[in-house]
Amino acid sequence: MLPLRQPAREVAARIKNQIRLEENFVMRRTLKAVITGMAIILAALAPYSLAQAPTLQEQLAAQYKTVKMGSDTSGYSVVEKGTLLAIQKGGILAVPYADQAVLPSKYEGGAIHGPSSLSLMGRKSIMGRFGKEQTTHLFQVGDKVYPMKIDVNVAKDTVSMSVVACDTCNKTDPPTYNKAQVIFQFPKGSLVKASAGEVEDVIGQVLSISEEEQQQGGDQGGQQQQGDQGQQGGGQQQQQQQPQAEPQSIEKGMTTDQVEAAMGKPEKIVNLGPKKIYVYKDLKVTFLNGKVFDVQ
Repeated sequence: MLPLRQPAREVAARIKNQIRLEENFVMRRTLKAVITGMAIILAALAPYSLAQAPTLQEQLAAQYKTVKMGSDTSGYSVVEKGTLLAIQKGGILAVPYADQAVLPSKYEGGAIHGPSSLSLMGRKSIMGRFGKEQTTHLFQVGDKVYPMKIDVNVAKDTVSMSVVACDTCNKTDPPTYNKAQVIFQFPKGSLVKASAGEVEDVIGQVLSISEEEQQQGGDQGGQQQQGDQGQQGGGQQQQQQQPQAEPQSIEKGMTTDQVEAAMGKPEKIVNLGPKKIYVYKDLKVTFLNGKVFDVQ
């Protein structure tokens, strides 16, 4: 066979190059289509993956309802009550509600650490420039407060809670609505794997949910029970002779209807989209996408 002339060789090389370019183009287009399809699938699945993992911030927000404050010509007032908390440790420094700057107190190692004297002097100096006197107040054990704001900082292992005094509960007249901020410092690296229950236990060492708050949900049930007992009169003895009903159980995966059938209507319902929390007198049931996810 005779060797191809130079022009024929060049034509053959160009044809081969063209074929390679077309093959590469087809491969790139196919790969792009696959990547686009995967991105669409991941975007569609993202809401479901997020719904399966409620954040610590969301869980704490469901546990501690924040107060809503308002003001008019007469001053500040509580528009909507939050979860009533009782102070368990003294030494939390508070300032008047109108003050913009709040000096936080830190809770670490089982003790309250107030602001440094340098911080207090700096605040006094700033207040003096505006012709105002520094007014502070130390909350006492047993004082009642409402949560105003909750912030979780996993990177710094801190949970911050701002609170305002319940002056009607504390019988403070005239009202002051003193406010404060407590920073709960957790050991390094521990907050990222801590459960909401563990964090709530630490918060409860300083700011526990008051007995009045816990009893509010059960008052109505207790009054109804007393009325039923009065109507039944001598029927109590007969009821005592009847065998006691088996204790109700809640299992993971149960629906809201199944839980209500077993436990009755909850005292409170916290609705956070795909997450819903039923609050009973002695426990909390957390649902994700309509099924039991956790019980505390």
